[in-house]
Amino acid sequence: MKVILLEDVKSLGKKDDIVEVKEGYARNFLFTKNLGVPADAKNLNDVKLRKAREKKAADLKLADAKELAAKLEDNTVTCRVKAGKDGKVFGSVSSKEIAEEMKKQNGIELDKKKLVITEPIKNLGTYKINVKLHPEVTAVLTVDVLPEE
Repeated sequence: MKVILLEDVKSLGKKDDIVEVKEGYARNFLFTKNLGVPADAKNLNDVKLRKAREKKAADLKLADAKELAAKLEDNTVTCRVKAGKDGKVFGSVSSKEIAEEMKKQNGIELDKKKLVITEPIKNLGTYKINVKLHPEVTAVLTVDVLPEE
C-alpha cells in the first residue's frame, strides 16, 4: 500500500515522502498515530499544494533577505565607546551594541545572533562584519568604532 508520510518516521522516510508499506502496518500504526495518509489523488494534490505554498514562502523570505542585505551594505554603523589614549577600547564592542546602534541610527532592526564577529572588537577603527540573514544571503556591514566625545 502506498502511503504519504505526514511526519518523519525513523527507518521509513521523511515528511511528504511516498512509501510502500504493508497494509496492516499502515492501518494499525501509521494511520492511527497520524504519521501518514493513503496516497490517493486528493492527498497527493494536498501535498503538492502544500509544497507550492512552502516554496512561495521560502522565495519571499529569500527576496526579503536580499533586500535587507542591500540596505545593510549601503549603511554604516558608528559605535561610540570609552577608549584609552592609545586607541584601546575599555571592554569590547558586542553584537548587541552593534544591533542597538543600527536600530537607532538607521531604523533597521537586526537580530544580534545573525552578526558574525570573528574576533572581539577591542580597538578603535573600521570593521567589516558579516551578517547571516538567510542560508543563501550574507551581507557585509561596516562598523566604525570611535571614542566617546
